[in-house]
Amino acid sequence: MASDPYIIKPNPLDPRLTERVKGIDQTGTAIETSVTVERALTIFLNSQEIVTAMTINDYPDYLALGYLLNQHMLKPDDVVTGIDYDEELAVVVVRTKRKTNYEKKLKKKVQTSGCAQGTVFGDLMEALETVSLPAAELRTSWLYRLTHEINTTPSLYLEAGAIHGCVLAVADRPLIYMEDVGRHNAVDKIAGWMFRHRVLPHDKIFYTTGRLTSEMVIKTVRMGIPILISRSGFTAWGVELARKANLTLIGRARGKRFVALAGAERIVFDQDLTHVEEESAKHRRKAAMHDD
Repeated sequence: MASDPYIIKPNPLDPRLTERVKGIDQTGTAIETSVTVERALTIFLNSQEIVTAMTINDYPDYLALGYLLNQHMLKPDDVVTGIDYDEELAVVVVRTKRKTNYEKKLKKKVQTSGCAQGTVFGDLMEALETVSLPAAELRTSWLYRLTHEINTTPSLYLEAGAIHGCVLAVADRPLIYMEDVGRHNAVDKIAGWMFRHRVLPHDKIFYTTGRLTSEMVIKTVRMGIPILISRSGFTAWGVELARKANLTLIGRARGKRFVALAGAERIVFDQDLTHVEEESAKHRRKAAMHDD
């Protein structure tokens, strides 16, 4: 791509996000390496404490908004009157015009397989029954250009590891690239950005470096995005929910390869594979053994 397509992308040189730590390697030789910094962030909705999340804390306002949206505590038409962040107290407060009380809802949780204790609430899965995702298309030429651009973008993962990335894209252009120690946090930050800037989801593509679990599917569907892509694999429940919601679900997308297990009717095969490069070892990320 001739110019930088990103609105937001990782900044691996941000000194707040990594630390240099000394240790030894497998030969006993002294080494120094970068490690990702995680911090606790407590999210309030009006006067009620909702959750404490472990996060790299680069976009606390977007994380708080997206978390509340994806837990169905903040509604798409809610008027947010303020977002207050106190770095010293590690607290972010989202204030709404509508009065809120989620004491009962907070007791009704389903723990998911997401990293860092991701949770969804039971009634979110019930909401999938009424979701109707928009018609859209995914050209394979977009898919290959998009995954190559994302995979070669400087990131905290390539700098220090121990982190997940999620990207919001349109056609073959990545727009927002968020990273965090839990992939659900990265998803929530993108959802919060979309809410804050009133970005419509009907023509968007969602990309994640993490597994295609039930949580990832539920959050993507709740955001109204019709296409979800990952370089990693699937869980059976994630596939089942994607088929029920008519979400296009593509995994193991690396180099020339990908597998679609739901919503394949949206895919347009317009790319000659002889012109697609395999993924370089320099940018290869963790993957299931059977994919290598």
